[in-house]
Amino acid sequence: MLPADSSYRLTGLSLEPTRGDPRPFAIGTSDGRPRTAYRLGRLRFVPAGRALALTAYKMGDVRSDSLFVPFKDETSGRETCVAGRYLDLRPEPDGTYVLDFNDAYHAYCAYSNSYSCPRPPAENELPVPIVAGERLGATPPGRLAENGS
Repeated sequence: MLPADSSYRLTGLSLEPTRGDPRPFAIGTSDGRPRTAYRLGRLRFVPAGRALALTAYKMGDVRSDSLFVPFKDETSGRETCVAGRYLDLRPEPDGTYVLDFNDAYHAYCAYSNSYSCPRPPAENELPVPIVAGERLGATPPGRLAENGS
C-alpha cells in the first residue's frame, strides 16, 4: 500500500441513479459462476481535467446503503491485481459519496482460488493509472500477477 495521496480522494460526488428500478444482471466472477448484481448509478469525477465515471453496484441485499465499486485501471496486471480492485462506499450525511482510491483493495480471490470474486464490468475500466491503494508489493511476489481472477 502506498502512502495516502489526497489527490486520489474525491469528495462530494453524487450518484446519478440508473433510470427506473435497478434490474438484476449477471456479473462475471473469478470462478466462472456469475452472481446477481444491480446497477444503481454512476459516480462522475474529473481528476486532472479528465472526465471519468464509475458505475456503482449492489451485490445481494439491495436494501443496504453500501455501494460496491469494482474497477480496473492502467495499473491492473502490472502494479495491481490483473482482475482489478474494489471500493466500498457509504453515503455521507449529506447524501454525497467520497471516492477514495487510497482505500482500493484487491479481491480475496487474488490471494486464494477458493474465493469467487466479481470481475469489474467493462464499463468500470478506467483509461488512466490509479497509483493509490493496495499494490502488488503488499503480497507475496508474483501471486497476484499470476492469478487470472
